[in-house]
Amino acid sequence: MAQDFDRLEPKHIAFIKRQHLFFTASAAASGHINISPRSTALFRVLDPETVCYLDLTGSGNETAAHLLADGRMTILFTALSGPPLILRLYGRGVVLGRGEPGYEALRADAFAGPEPQGARQIVQLQLSHVKSSCGYGVPLMQYEGERDTLERWTDSKGEDGIRTYWEKKNLESMDGFDTGMRARLSKTPKP
Repeated sequence: MAQDFDRLEPKHIAFIKRQHLFFTASAAASGHINISPRSTALFRVLDPETVCYLDLTGSGNETAAHLLADGRMTILFTALSGPPLILRLYGRGVVLGRGEPGYEALRADAFAGPEPQGARQIVQLQLSHVKSSCGYGVPLMQYEGERDTLERWTDSKGEDGIRTYWEKKNLESMDGFDTGMRARLSKTPKP
């Protein structure tokens, strides 16, 4: 049933490419544990030991706060169609914020094309362990498509409105932990 790996195998990468959804889990030493669903449209396997995703503006910024405080993160993929499988990626994550060294180079390399409105950071995970398990208990579900709600919301806000939103909603976690955005925004002039 369960199998352990030091890195992603080709079969894992092929599985990831077929998925439409993944979950991130993170926590600091105290406070709430965060689990967030995300679309795989902005997920990339950089190499067998490194993955990342382009993180768009959200109602909170828990993952960034937890990675700054502790660094541990788990990413989970589960087959909702086809053969059952659960794939967990364990490791230490870092956040590359807009305007920080490495962000633009990685964004241009891994996420070619124009930067999506509302892009706030790239979350990169250095894998320490990969675990697969059966997924027999996961229900079958049909993929209908991506939602456009976030894109329409960020387009309606514009760059100034998104920055204001970050200043109000994304500087601290729900437990009061720093997300790193305050320091990034202080270095970046308003548009």
